[in-house]
Amino acid sequence: MAGSSHGHTPAAWTGVIIAFIGFCVSGAFMVMANPLGFWAGMVIVVLGGVVGGIMRAMGLGQQKSTHPVHHVASAGAES
Repeated sequence: MAGSSHGHTPAAWTGVIIAFIGFCVSGAFMVMANPLGFWAGMVIVVLGGVVGGIMRAMGLGQQKSTHPVHHVASAGAES
């Protein structure tokens, strides 16, 4: 994946950072035994995915034409 620039876009970085913050919030409130705070953190995690999807739709994600097509040869094709 390093050769295909997978995830190196503003949409991907923003979505992952927001989801990570939500994960940290949710984890902290889980340790504190606070269900409301836990679910608030989970909402932030989902919000990260929504924001990333919206940003991708706005053109800030990786373009589909930049994805290389990879073909895997089957084992029987070598004979």
